[in-house]
Amino acid sequence: MSARDTDWDGVRLHVVTGKGGTGKTTVAAALALALAAGGKKVLLVEVEGRQGIAQLFDCPPLPYEERRVASGRDGGDVHALAIDTEEALLEYLEMFYSLKRAGKAMTRLGIVDFVTTIAPGLRDVILTGKTSESVRRRAKNGTFLYDAVVMDAPPTGRITKFLNVNDEVSGLAKVGPIRNHADTVMKVVRSPETAVHFVTLLEEMPVQETMDGIAELTAVGLPVGGVFVNMEHAPVLPPQVRADAAAGRLDLEDVERGLKAAGIEDDAGRVAAVLAAEAAEHARRTALQAREKERLETVDRPRYTLPLLGDGMDLAGLHVLATALRDQGAA
Repeated sequence: MSARDTDWDGVRLHVVTGKGGTGKTTVAAALALALAAGGKKVLLVEVEGRQGIAQLFDCPPLPYEERRVASGRDGGDVHALAIDTEEALLEYLEMFYSLKRAGKAMTRLGIVDFVTTIAPGLRDVILTGKTSESVRRRAKNGTFLYDAVVMDAPPTGRITKFLNVNDEVSGLAKVGPIRNHADTVMKVVRSPETAVHFVTLLEEMPVQETMDGIAELTAVGLPVGGVFVNMEHAPVLPPQVRADAAAGRLDLEDVERGLKAAGIEDDAGRVAAVLAAEAAEHARRTALQAREKERLETVDRPRYTLPLLGDGMDLAGLHVLATALRDQGAA
């Protein structure tokens, strides 16, 4: 086991959310790999039924059971679970009411599918309940089965209601097993063992949703984690060249001469114009990133930056991101 200090020592449930398209599933997977380094056992949980984890780790679609999908650096394992709402509900009925047989009958009649489809609140109760159980589960020797659980959670716009659903259930069920179950889940979600991380791009809408989401979580007393800036584009042109490109002041004849000097003789004028347009777009994006970084400076939470990997995402890329997260103290 590693004795390395990190920003999240003591946290065992890492909830990863973000606006759609920011790469939250990729960041959740990289965080799981980073947490597994040094011989730890980590569970990566998917709750939206997209099988995104299986695609990232290049393995068959995950069934409703925990399976090892990768190894962390210097040992350690990442297991993954795609929660099937129907299976989880049947498990819930068996656990609290010994209704496994009745649950199967309900499945045959389509009642379970009907209930889990029309009642998104019930889906959230089941998904958070199953994840909470994974956090609390212990091995035969009394230690926790998983050192950490990482949840690839719903998008930012839904995260507060999703995590707080059992608080609403507690308000409705005054006594009994449903009330006890809801209280147990909220005890985990609200505890210092939980951190809700936000994934964003350096673009206006994702940053705004991140700031709004942090404010909403804070307002209801849920634990806010760090901000993960994903796919940052590194500047490839000097500041003065970017300024000239943005202002349309690039000397196209000079660019054309450079192309010809590099051996590109054919249609060099047109290529020079295309390059100038690309340079202007690069300057615009770099300026946008700088503005959004300034906005994030107002958020008093740890921030981590992950690079844009040009060759797409695979297991090797996930390890690159995991190393970057560990180097920055996220795991």
